[in-house]
Amino acid sequence: MAPIPTPPAEPQDSPDRYVGLAAEAAERQAREHGWSTVRSLPPGAIITMEYLAGRLNFEIREGVVTRSWKG
Repeated sequence: MAPIPTPPAEPQDSPDRYVGLAAEAAERQAREHGWSTVRSLPPGAIITMEYLAGRLNFEIREGVVTRSWKG
């Protein structure tokens, strides 16, 4: 039987620190802090609910991060 893969460790970073930042600056900082994937979404976007370790999601309104969460 094949071993169960171990997901990569997530950055030790709080998603809340990005709220209020300009979208471009938030994405740059998130990548500098080790997030492998950064996804920017408009308010109310319909997205899949699968969890992806190392991904940080931003809800962007008028060029500013209004919400941020892992996965």
